[in-house]
Amino acid sequence: MGSDPLSLVFTAYLAMAVVMAGLWLLQLRVRNASIADVGFCAGLIVTVLWYASQATGEIERKVLVAILVVLYAGRLGCYILLNRVVGKQEDARYRRLRELWGRSERLKMFGYFHLQALAVAGLSLPFLVLIQNPRPPFALIELAGLLIWIVAIAGEAMADWQLAQFRSKSWNRDRVCRDGLWYYSRHPNYFFEWLHWWAYVVMAIGTPGWPLTWIGPVAMGWALLKVTGIPLAEAQALASRGEEYRIYQQTTNAFIPWWPKRRSIERG
Repeated sequence: MGSDPLSLVFTAYLAMAVVMAGLWLLQLRVRNASIADVGFCAGLIVTVLWYASQATGEIERKVLVAILVVLYAGRLGCYILLNRVVGKQEDARYRRLRELWGRSERLKMFGYFHLQALAVAGLSLPFLVLIQNPRPPFALIELAGLLIWIVAIAGEAMADWQLAQFRSKSWNRDRVCRDGLWYYSRHPNYFFEWLHWWAYVVMAIGTPGWPLTWIGPVAMGWALLKVTGIPLAEAQALASRGEEYRIYQQTTNAFIPWWPKRRSIERG
């Protein structure tokens, strides 16, 4: 994989651990844990740009990887910052976690912030593999992966925009969004986030360190499907939207976009 990749990743982890500890202290004051998500996005950008400056690899591919991470994490980080942090109350999922954690909330929240540091180190590995790809740029397989990336990022951005537009209307406050991509999936933003990580797997096929790129879709899929993504979002949606959301669950796929069952169509 090139010169001392383990040292690069370990250094990135230590730096992010310090950054996330600082953000944890900040959230004690502002009471908004979504800054951890913004920190993840910013940390991933800085980490990958640092890899590009330190690791061996073709300059053309380094530029491509830098553009990909800046566009992906930059868009997501800005969206979270503007829609969940600046002038906003804490996301209901985090408020629910604080209630569940009770007296141990501060310690467990620190653990959550530290997991974000680990996530930056782990999820930066696919980018490092791409940067140190010894093949001449650009192979056909990289273009195929880039096509997946474009579809995924466009889909995630569209899902976020459609949800933001829906929520911007006061009369939709306690209603379920079924606009656009949300008609085909209860969590299209999560699906396209997960799909995006497959782009790097495809782009790196056959290169040294290729198995490390699987960390992206496997870890992100596990987190979204089993931990902090769908489980928390669904619990909060049921608590706030009740029967309408139960019907949505019965008629619409949770993750992979597909046509809803007939009952949803009949509701119009």
